[in-house]
Amino acid sequence: MPDLLASYGRLAIYPPDCRAALFGSIKAKIRGKVEHPFRALKQQFGMAKVRYRGLAKNTAQLKTLFAPSNLWMARRALLAYGV
Repeated sequence: MPDLLASYGRLAIYPPDCRAALFGSIKAKIRGKVEHPFRALKQQFGMAKVRYRGLAKNTAQLKTLFAPSNLWMARRALLAYGV
């Protein structure tokens, strides 16, 4: 935790009790950005349950579904651009 706090120089000016709350909000922002693509995969493309059919097959399906997931998340920008 101290290493990540050191990378955010602005946290050093706050008292220690406020740093914990700020660190929590920073972690939440990062977590939200990371988990959003997986939410799109689960809800829009039916990956809520994965059958155990081998790591290679599950990995291939996951990687294949990330392409339409990226298009799904960028749909507004693509439609505005006229694609």
